[in-house]
Amino acid sequence: MKQFKTLLFAVALFIGATSFSNAQTKVAHINVGELVTSMPEMKAAQTEMEKMGKTFETDIQEMMKEYQSKAKQYEGEAATKTNEENQKRGEELAGMQQSIRQFQADAQQQLQKKELDLLEPITKKAKAAILKVAKAQGFNYVLDSSQGSGVIMAEGKDLLTDVQKELGF
Repeated sequence: MKQFKTLLFAVALFIGATSFSNAQTKVAHINVGELVTSMPEMKAAQTEMEKMGKTFETDIQEMMKEYQSKAKQYEGEAATKTNEENQKRGEELAGMQQSIRQFQADAQQQLQKKELDLLEPITKKAKAAILKVAKAQGFNYVLDSSQGSGVIMAEGKDLLTDVQKELGF
């Protein structure tokens, strides 16, 4: 019986110590998406992405106009040309369509790569500022409270304004 009481006392002491150490853990949250979109560097990156996208869009529209013009011309002249010439023209138009599709795919890949290249330093800077502020305020954990990040309830300290101050805006 004495061993049982000692064991029970040890278990109670362990649970109390664990609860006490858990109570010392400080948790904060921040909406990383909101932070990143509010950074001045992000606005510059978005402007650069829009400019690049418009350039690609203009190029694609020009290619489409050229294709449509040739298609219309070839259609009008089809009756006066031989079957062999019409077949060659059809192959030429098919090649133009393939070139346009390939250009669109390449443009999309280039846009995605550029976006990643532009976002990487911005997110690194945001993360460094979050870590600095969290460490300075004594937080053990900082959760991302962005939509869909898995945080269901965030009643702890919100570090967004403190991190924005750290970043200078």
